[in-house]
Amino acid sequence: MSQELLAILGQIEREKGIKKEVLIEAVESALLSAVRKVIDIKPDEELTVHLDSATGKIRAFKNKTEITSIDFGRIAASTARQVIIQKIREAEKEVVFDEFQGRVGEIVSGTVYRFEKGNIIVDLLGKAEGILLKREQSPKEEFKQGQRIRAYVVEVKKEAKGPQIILSRAHPNLVKKLFELEVPEIYEGIVEIKSIARQAGERTKLAVWSKNDKVDSVGACVGMRGNRVRNIVNELQGEKIDIVRYNDDIREYIKAALSPAKISEIRIDKENLKAEIIVEDDQLSLAIGKHGQNVRLASKLIGWELDIRTKTSMAIEKEPEEEEKEAKEEKKEKEVLLSELTGVGEKTLNNLKEAGFLTIEDILKTDVETLLKVKGIGQKKAEKLISEARKLTK
Repeated sequence: MSQELLAILGQIEREKGIKKEVLIEAVESALLSAVRKVIDIKPDEELTVHLDSATGKIRAFKNKTEITSIDFGRIAASTARQVIIQKIREAEKEVVFDEFQGRVGEIVSGTVYRFEKGNIIVDLLGKAEGILLKREQSPKEEFKQGQRIRAYVVEVKKEAKGPQIILSRAHPNLVKKLFELEVPEIYEGIVEIKSIARQAGERTKLAVWSKNDKVDSVGACVGMRGNRVRNIVNELQGEKIDIVRYNDDIREYIKAALSPAKISEIRIDKENLKAEIIVEDDQLSLAIGKHGQNVRLASKLIGWELDIRTKTSMAIEKEPEEEEKEAKEEKKEKEVLLSELTGVGEKTLNNLKEAGFLTIEDILKTDVETLLKVKGIGQKKAEKLISEARKLTK
């Protein structure tokens, strides 16, 4: 039984990838539980079981004294069997968890196993099952049972039934990882993906930059005759991909991000990370995109708030502004100081100000009878003040 047990453990190690030390520890734990049932032991006594990894011999000790009255062959074959199986299953789960925990942020391959309440269960090459939640699916993609599938590993959770591997086909990093696999220059670090914005199933914008002046970042991603980007588009079942050249000059970066629309003018607010984009009327729909998709993705790609307007709308908005400006200037012209009046002494000016007359416009709005109430102003002076005010505002 001893050598047979070691042979079984060796086979499990090869097939399941579980370390032999872990299996031996599981066997010892199982045997210890079994031994406790067949011998009397006091609370203060220590019981241990040891399995020799070289010979397979099993020995039990009570307070470091070996117990020789136990048939370990019979116990190992019957009582401990189910416990050993359970321990092996737990060890298998731990191996799977450790493997896929180390693959979070990577792409894994598998086949569609079954559909469960809108979620897709994926067989990950017989090693484990992954779950592609409904919210992590690209809305325009459809899969059939048995179909090959690649997905991005978002998270791995420990559950009672085993590790739960959360997959995604909607995550922006799925596109990023596909480019890393398809474009050697990205994998080698020559071309860098600076930013990515995605609306799964519809469109993705990718900002790329080259560390080597001799390597065209956009050209490397597109590939000869567009074969590299085409492979990724096919993998994403027709999702559009815009490859944008990253630029430290925010104006140039915005122009590239809003392509294919042509930009007439850009007004920058660096402090608030906002930009007002002016386009010709015929470029508005291109700049905004279907349901606002183009400008929304460009804004997310750059990290700025983008407000797109046409020249016509700007002109319409300017009209009331100009009128208001003219009115203010006209008012300012009218608001000539009282000191501009000729023949008016300092004492009279002070009396006028005390009565609430601060500008010539105030004089024009009143009449002789009201001015007569001001201290020191008679009929003739009142008439003269109004006459002088009229002359200054002509």
